[in-house]
Amino acid sequence: MEPRLNEIWVYLSASPLLGLTVTLLAYLFANAVHRRLDMHPLANPVAIAVLMLVLLLSITGTPYRTYFEGAQFVHFLLGPATVALALPLYEQRARIRRMALPLLAGLLAGVTTAVVSAAAIAMALGASPQTVLSLAPKSVTTPVAMGIAERIGGLPSLTATLVIATGMLGAMIALPLLRLCRIRSHAAAGFSMGVASHGIGTARAFQMSEEMGAFAGLAMGLAALLTAILVPALAAWLLPVTS
Repeated sequence: MEPRLNEIWVYLSASPLLGLTVTLLAYLFANAVHRRLDMHPLANPVAIAVLMLVLLLSITGTPYRTYFEGAQFVHFLLGPATVALALPLYEQRARIRRMALPLLAGLLAGVTTAVVSAAAIAMALGASPQTVLSLAPKSVTTPVAMGIAERIGGLPSLTATLVIATGMLGAMIALPLLRLCRIRSHAAAGFSMGVASHGIGTARAFQMSEEMGAFAGLAMGLAALLTAILVPALAAWLLPVTS
């Protein structure tokens, strides 16, 4: 029986649609668990789905490249999904104009803290220069972070892993921390989540309200832009320090 099941899996794994199918099934199951637990932040559907997929690929011995041949269809949809964030942003345009100055101050503080704290902690723990440079852009969306890491001499694959981990952690703990700090404004909470935990945090913000999601989407885009400017400039200072 076991060899037969193994043969079936080998046959299925040759189909590029397998990656797409298991990704969708994993997320649907994870989302059902999330809703069953009253959308508890620790039961983040992205984290659950990722763990399920890692476990499945490890048990079956399926290379990531084989899995991604099908899953890349989901990856392609990230582009249109990001562009679609323009609609809630447009609806909040009046508030964004009124809050432009505090939003820019928060953006600068958030991005600078994310980059400098990650690099400083890594250096204090004796990380290699390449690891420090891979950590620096961890708080922005994956394609931007990987591009920055490659440009400054980091490891794009390590950066991608750190970006996903940062996003999942932010989506889990951001809202409880904001409530603890008595921050009740959906605009402020959403902007904080977008700066700190990019797309995954933005998705979590949209679950709370469209207003929170709109400000998270704005922060995600602006944080990516500012990080792309700040990190390469900071890398010139980091390299001699970490060498």
